[in-house]
Amino acid sequence: MGFTLREHTADVAVEADGPSLGAVFAAVADGLAAAMCDDIPETGERFSLSVRAESREAALFDYLDQLIYERDVRGVLPVAHEATVTQDGDEWVVDASARGVPFADVEARDVKAVTYSEMRLAPTNDGWESYVVFDV
Repeated sequence: MGFTLREHTADVAVEADGPSLGAVFAAVADGLAAAMCDDIPETGERFSLSVRAESREAALFDYLDQLIYERDVRGVLPVAHEATVTQDGDEWVVDASARGVPFADVEARDVKAVTYSEMRLAPTNDGWESYVVFDV
């Protein structure tokens, strides 16, 4: 399980994999944090979030978008992500948590938004893989 930052014209992309949907969602979120900050201290408190969407891809998009929102509202860099993804009828539900490192403790680069451009979320023999492009 993990992520790799990929160069992308005027953007940054995260390629991730994991043994479950929740693991790959968390790995993409860890990649988002790595795109914003090189050195992440062990400070900050955990917070929880939940999103619901009509598809797995929309759930991934909404989850990452919510992390960017939490970053802006709380003034923290969300790191050390944990996520569980389940299907509830016609909706996909992401229940997640992250540790919010105060901006005062890090030098963070701005990532403006998650995009659907080139987004990929697919099952593999070992779990799931994803590719997500972020606007910087």
